[in-house]
Amino acid sequence: MGTLSEPVPEERKLPTTSAARVALVGVHGFGTHHLRNLERLQASGAVTLVAVADPNPPAPGALPSETAVFSNLDELLAATPALDLVIVATPIQTHAPLALTALPHADLYLEKPPVASLADFNRLQEAAAEAGRSVQIGFQSLGSHALQAIEDLLAAGEIGTLLGISATGRWVRDRAYYKRSRWAGKRSLNGVDVVDGVATNPLAHAIATALRIAGARTLDDLESVETDLYRANDNESDDTSVIRVRTTSGLPITCALTLCATESVEPYITLQGSEGTAVFHYTEDRLSIRGIDGERSQVFGRDDLTENLLEHLRQHHSPDSPPHAAPLISPLADSGAFMGVLEAIRTADAPALIPAQYINWTGDGDSAHAVIAGIEDALERATAAHATFSELGLPWARSAADNPENPSLTVQDLAVQAGGQHDGGPAAGELSGATTVATLQDGTAIAARLSPRPYLHPVRTLGGVTVTDHLPSDHPWHLGAGVALQDVNGINFWGGKTYTRTAGRYEELPDHGRIVQLSAASVPGSRDGNSVQQELSWQAPDGSELLRERRSIRPIQVDARTWRLDLATELTAVVDASLGGPGSNGAAGSGYGGFFWRLPACSAAEVFTAAEHGETDVHGSVSPWLAWTAEFREGPASLVFAGPAEAPDPWFVRLSGYPGVGSALAWNRPVKLAAGEAVSRSFTVWIADGTLTPEDAAGLAAGLSAG
Repeated sequence: MGTLSEPVPEERKLPTTSAARVALVGVHGFGTHHLRNLERLQASGAVTLVAVADPNPPAPGALPSETAVFSNLDELLAATPALDLVIVATPIQTHAPLALTALPHADLYLEKPPVASLADFNRLQEAAAEAGRSVQIGFQSLGSHALQAIEDLLAAGEIGTLLGISATGRWVRDRAYYKRSRWAGKRSLNGVDVVDGVATNPLAHAIATALRIAGARTLDDLESVETDLYRANDNESDDTSVIRVRTTSGLPITCALTLCATESVEPYITLQGSEGTAVFHYTEDRLSIRGIDGERSQVFGRDDLTENLLEHLRQHHSPDSPPHAAPLISPLADSGAFMGVLEAIRTADAPALIPAQYINWTGDGDSAHAVIAGIEDALERATAAHATFSELGLPWARSAADNPENPSLTVQDLAVQAGGQHDGGPAAGELSGATTVATLQDGTAIAARLSPRPYLHPVRTLGGVTVTDHLPSDHPWHLGAGVALQDVNGINFWGGKTYTRTAGRYEELPDHGRIVQLSAASVPGSRDGNSVQQELSWQAPDGSELLRERRSIRPIQVDARTWRLDLATELTAVVDASLGGPGSNGAAGSGYGGFFWRLPACSAAEVFTAAEHGETDVHGSVSPWLAWTAEFREGPASLVFAGPAEAPDPWFVRLSGYPGVGSALAWNRPVKLAAGEAVSRSFTVWIADGTLTPEDAAGLAAGLSAG
């Protein structure tokens, strides 16, 4: 509680110079930190450690000679009158009963998390108010002076408008960590809630600090909390999770946390601004800013929470109490938002076990720790896109909920390559089962700043090589294979910042539209597999419709290692419309917009047309086809893109910065449509296992022309 609503009784008024009488419950684990801190405070005359309670007595010499030792709190309270402060540093499941026992006798310092359920939190608040006691919660990071600096830089607009907050935690915890106590890694113990997971205990400060920066202190400050929980270790609770929060002001907070990293890295909070970023390493009190005024970094001091609580009590309990006493840094009431997150984790489905093939164990015996394959990249992608692991489509994550209106694309398998024969099986070229080669995402879960829209991902070769990426950390608004434009009547349907001719640069604007899937009908096929017909609505932020799109997607079997994707789009203007992008708005060479294919990370990449080779020469060229060959994670693959028959649109190519290919609808001038007018483009992409030669690519394109 930050203040006392009733006058302090005479018997509780303390001289400002007296040493506070303190008792510590729990002297092991994090209790050893409190012992060291109390030793410091006792040496300065601020406190006297009069008693401790722990069923496992402290080591000889660990306490001042005058400190009494008890096995439990009840015995301590019965034998120790006139306590000023009780510090509770015990297992999570004991916080509620111990705190409720202590409150009638003294003010309270309660380690994090406060309690293991929202119901217990509410009971604790009621008990503190009834007893007229102050309660400080042990989120030590909230004492950092960097938090005031962050508040000041936001007020000054140093990083522009705050768009979102993320927290990233990459720690290592070995098997011994989970064997240190009966409650470690448990969701419950003997029917009592524990909730000892990565987000609620070891990296709880990441969430608490992000919430405080966002101004979310109480449960009423949260609009929603989503969880995506996993475990690599043999325990009950999560050790790798994404927690996504939206405040009532609409600010997204995404916390991506793991105890299964390759190596431990100091956790950090990132403030994502329209004109820059600020990164706060809260364990080091270090703040790094890249904003309008350039880059700077500073290390700040920190207020000790025990000292802050003592000062708060002295001022309130003094006969000469000032009108505005020192507020608590981490009062019980301000943990309400954190408890909303904990409750969402407590009531969520049990964490999903990550399959063994995605886990590497480092070390031996109890010193061994789990490392999840690619976890560092997964954390960065999650925080950049404000996406869950499931939404990222990670191979070890839960599959996103199936939507019958978002069908997969399949092609019929060829049993053997031409000229081959399986014993007892179909002859060469005969049809076998079906292979899923692409999945249609409706994009509804995509963050608003990324311009939500339908897209294809993952797209795979017949041999299982993934050749699309989505929500990458470098450009989280890149979404697989699809159609998007950065400027339709001033509305950004591409995502990210917007390039405007007026500013002559990319700006963060509240101009993001969304492409809404009105329908998606899967049409069964025979040899060619199924096709999809979509009806799409391009809508401005206010919901008004600018364009109506009809999009058709069809997979076609070519041979045993190649299939072909036909995609056609017809954009009809609902109102007079100007279709453009950075290129048409003055950004030379940046004419992206229209059909775009984001490839995943790859090596040994080559991009070429019939006449040009390499990114510099191919980018901006006009050619009937373009080929991309590379080594992907699962093996070598090639893609051949045929330009639209309707117009000689230039190719947009990125290879060195990120892997992507597009066909530019508005390279250097917008497409103007009167209401009711339409523009059409049709594309073909061949997706093949292995590395195609220029002659191979030309042969595929020639076959299309001949057909």
